[in-house]
Amino acid sequence: QVQLEESGGGLVQAGGSLRLSCAGSGLTFSTNTMAWFRQAPGKERELVAGISASGGSTYYPDSVKGRFTISRDSAKNTVFLRMNSLGVEDTAVYYCAASSGGGLSVSGRDYWGRGSRVTVSS
Repeated sequence: QVQLEESGGGLVQAGGSLRLSCAGSGLTFSTNTMAWFRQAPGKERELVAGISASGGSTYYPDSVKGRFTISRDSAKNTVFLRMNSLGVEDTAVYYCAASSGGGLSVSGRDYWGRGSRVTVSS
């Protein structure tokens, strides 16, 4: 059974940092595109970071570019999201997702974690 589990979320003050982790079982990270998404109340789920199966390429939207960094340790089936300079606008539930195919769309993900809540206070 495939499982993805996020950890590392919590409450942080504006300007602070958090590092989220996603541990997987039942699938091989080295053959999966991995990504982080977030969903705030009343908003659609949005991509915040993606990394190719090989780890050779990454993608970030303008909203987080320069502040967030995605990385992976495929040998340990783990992907990370380092978040710096957090602001209130970053408050959301953050989800880890995997797909054997290319692309980074929400609908294209094969598996999702349960999410980890990040709350940034002013």
